[in-house]
Amino acid sequence: MNRAPGVAVVRLNLKYRGDIAGHLLQLPLEDRRLRFGHAIPDDAVRAYVEGIDFARDSVFGIHGPALDLVGVAHLALDPGKKIAELGVSVDPSLRTKGYGFALLQRSVLHAANLGYRVLFMYCLAENATMMHLAQKAGLTVVIERGEADARLKLDRLKHGGALREAMADQFALVDNMLKQQYLWLAFPGIEFAKQEANNERGRTADSAETLQGPVPQRA
Repeated sequence: MNRAPGVAVVRLNLKYRGDIAGHLLQLPLEDRRLRFGHAIPDDAVRAYVEGIDFARDSVFGIHGPALDLVGVAHLALDPGKKIAELGVSVDPSLRTKGYGFALLQRSVLHAANLGYRVLFMYCLAENATMMHLAQKAGLTVVIERGEADARLKLDRLKHGGALREAMADQFALVDNMLKQQYLWLAFPGIEFAKQEANNERGRTADSAETLQGPVPQRA
């Protein structure tokens, strides 16, 4: 899989639940439809985010310069079948920066390291952006009745690597710290509360341990 250098992807824990909801709620209605496969109102978005089980699933994000989430990947894990379902969303104004590809890469790396056999994504066949992203990442895309099923058979040796994942986490941590420092220097009064909240969230690590039952990516 080709790499997406220079994009820091951070693991998100349950304290980011509100930020994840905020990111999804700011997506235009058409983007929400493409992300979830059907039109979805605000209440359904909030219910979807509340239903994410951070003790089982893995969620990754990309922070913008102001530490707002501009991209999110939800990796729903089925430990029984060893199948991982991925849902990705990126702010519409930032879709030429490789963020979606970076989120997909990070999810593949994590799922492979956990020993999962298959990663798949469902999307509408009309979702050209996700179709291109899936094919670029090496997923096999099958289109049927207006829906696309993109799958990648995972190989720990080919797609995984504990050192690669540790380096990705370290890079994300440093990137986050630099953005916090910039905000503190540029807006010491206004951004202090945001910085402290982000620090608190960062101190609570995501659990990669798996429990039973998948969380559907389509609310």
